[in-house]
Amino acid sequence: MSSMKLFAFGFSLGCCALLCAGQAAPALIDTSPSRVETPLRVPFEWIGTLRPRAASEIKASNWTLGCEGLDRDFDKFEKFRDYIEPLGIKTIRLQAGWAKTEKVKGQLDFAWLDEIIDFAVAHGINVLLELGYGNPGAYGPAGGGRLLGAAFPSSDEAWAAWDHWVDAITTRYKGKVRDYAMWNEPDIALTYEPNGRRILKKEECKTPAEIAAQNVRTARIIRRNVPDARIGGLSLANNSAELLEACLKAMGDDVQLFDWIIYHGYLWNPDASYDEVEKQKAVLARYNPRARLRQGENGCPSGWVATSALAGYPWSEYSQAKWDMRRMLGDLGHDVESSVFTMMGGGENKSLTRRAHDKTVIDLKLAYYAVQNVASVFDDTQVRWQGPLSISTNDQTLAIYEYRRNGKKNGDSLYVFWDHGDLRTFNKKSNKMCPSDSFTTRPVAFTISRPLEDPVWVDLFTGRVYAFPKKYVISMQWKDVMLYKMVPVYDSPCILTSRRNVDFVNVK
Repeated sequence: MSSMKLFAFGFSLGCCALLCAGQAAPALIDTSPSRVETPLRVPFEWIGTLRPRAASEIKASNWTLGCEGLDRDFDKFEKFRDYIEPLGIKTIRLQAGWAKTEKVKGQLDFAWLDEIIDFAVAHGINVLLELGYGNPGAYGPAGGGRLLGAAFPSSDEAWAAWDHWVDAITTRYKGKVRDYAMWNEPDIALTYEPNGRRILKKEECKTPAEIAAQNVRTARIIRRNVPDARIGGLSLANNSAELLEACLKAMGDDVQLFDWIIYHGYLWNPDASYDEVEKQKAVLARYNPRARLRQGENGCPSGWVATSALAGYPWSEYSQAKWDMRRMLGDLGHDVESSVFTMMGGGENKSLTRRAHDKTVIDLKLAYYAVQNVASVFDDTQVRWQGPLSISTNDQTLAIYEYRRNGKKNGDSLYVFWDHGDLRTFNKKSNKMCPSDSFTTRPVAFTISRPLEDPVWVDLFTGRVYAFPKKYVISMQWKDVMLYKMVPVYDSPCILTSRRNVDFVNVK
């Protein structure tokens, strides 16, 4: 598949969104109605394509965009920053980089981070700043490590320097940064070292008590300097309810310092994660009912990778885009804030873009446009309906969620659905049930008790909007109940809603 063929250069009708926001679209972004081509074929009239919305056009939403690795120079912010706002995501996740900030003991230089945070503030983008990783350059082995799975600081001097850095960073960015997260994946049982990856021995792994102590120590400083800060605790690699409870219990009363508890929890089929997510919610409610669960890092490779999460499987741009959308919308459907990992190349092929050796963006993957489509539709005006769903079907392999405009009982309903397979057969070793490369749909009948006005069917992968044929809408014997026949369904999110409920560019 030639990505350059799929993503034509230049401007088109959709550019008006960015021009109205006061800026031109970066050259690689294709905003034409046919910007994404797939093998999908449906026997409906194609009437338009979703209009992309820049972050500046969106008041608030559920999404965070990963911009990680800049603290370790995996990427250069100036090389990809122009592609952030057109994506439509309002929050970015950054790793603050103690080792990059304090290269010489006792000397803090925030210039590199100032540039990024000032850019975000100027563009109305919120920052979730993750305070993590050690500083072996200035403090030696006692300073901890600066790569994934690295040790915490271990000397009094290094811990005092950590405290000083946290104090300085929260004082410096007060008024610019309100949201903070803790040390990344402290529970991971492997470490990345200059000579490669190494599995940790049991005695080398951080205990729940050690994780809790480091989190509390850091959160107290944040709360002292930024009283209205929103602090995300733990940032666990796993979404184990048992591990979560052990960490929260070790925090004692200090668990109240945290506004979110963050987990990652990669799974081959993203829909298979929610049983454990609901268990985590129940645990969190016992220890801190005020705090919310937050997914802090999840993404899918676009090709085969040998290491990292979801490695050893022949992923493609097709399956990556489906996986990312299903994770985003599954999280939204379970009231969990959701992060897309990641924007640039430091994410082990999980990025939304491709880069050259000089770290310049040279291409946008299909997942970029798929995520952009989700962000354009599901902002804070689309509120999940938590009462009984007004849509039903006999098909048990579907994920189905209902949203109503502004959460109003009489607001327009928007139904999003996809085939997640029979989750009872999911097994991460023998039956991974990953999203496929297929675009073959099957017809499903839905009964809807809130009839749609001028219904449309939307494929979120391509963003294409289709008129839903009137001949497939049948009035039932009950008042206002309609049967919608022959609705195309496959393993990628689709929408059924009223035409007025989606903003799109006409193709005629």
